[in-house]
Amino acid sequence: MFDAKKVKNDCVKWIRDFFGQNGKDCNAVVGISGGKDSSIAAALCVEALGKDRVIGVLMPKGEQHDIDKAYELVNHLGIRHYEINIKDAVEGILQNFPKELEVTPQTLQNIPPRIRMSTLYAVSQSVNGRVCNTCNLSEDWVGYSTRYGDSVGDFSPLSHLTVTEVKQIGYELNVPEDLVEKTPIDGLCGKTDEENLGFTYAELDVYIRTGKIEDVTKKELIDKKHKMNLFKLELMPSFKPEW
Repeated sequence: MFDAKKVKNDCVKWIRDFFGQNGKDCNAVVGISGGKDSSIAAALCVEALGKDRVIGVLMPKGEQHDIDKAYELVNHLGIRHYEINIKDAVEGILQNFPKELEVTPQTLQNIPPRIRMSTLYAVSQSVNGRVCNTCNLSEDWVGYSTRYGDSVGDFSPLSHLTVTEVKQIGYELNVPEDLVEKTPIDGLCGKTDEENLGFTYAELDVYIRTGKIEDVTKKELIDKKHKMNLFKLELMPSFKPEW
C-alpha cells in the first residue's frame, strides 16, 4: 500500500541529504510549467530547503496559454522566480538551420526542451544552484521525455514515482488541486500526453506496479515504447580501451 505521507517525508529528507552532500549553500532551480510534476517537485524542494533556496524558472516559447498556472504555483509557494522566453533562441536555430537538411517533426518538438534545459543551467550557474529534474517514472517508462532536455538535471525527486503516486504526494504538500489534476500537455504539439501515448497514465501506472493490464494492444504498445526508449535512462555508451 502506497503511503503518500511517508514517501513525501522520505523524499524531503533525501533532498536535504543531497544538498548536504552536494552544496550546503546551493539553491534548487526548478523549471516551472504549471503542470503537476514541476509544481510538486518545487513544493518538495520548498519543504526540504525553505522557500528562500528554491528558484522557479518559467520558460514560455512565445505565448503560453496556461502560463497563469505557472504563476499560480510560484505565488502559492512564495518562491523567487524568473520568466525567460525561449522563442528567439528556438527561432534562431531554425533560421540558421542548413537548407539542405530536413527539419523533421521530432526536430521541432525536441529543440524547445533542450533550450529550456540549457536555460535552467544558465540560471543555475548564476545563482549557485542545482537543477531539479521533474520527470516521473510513468513518463520515463515509455520514453515520454527529451534526451538532454527534460530528462536530465542534477537531482531527481520524482523519477521513481508514478503519476498516480506523484499526485498523492501533491495533496500531502497542499499543492492546489487545479495544478495537481491539470491535464498533462507536452506544450510541443498541442495534444495531451495521453493522446500522444495511446493509453492513460492510470492504465500505465497499474501496469508498472502490478504487471496487469486488460487491453492486450495497449500492453504491447507500452512494452514496445519501454524497450525502444530504455537508452534515454542509460549513461552514454563509451569505448573502454584495453592494454
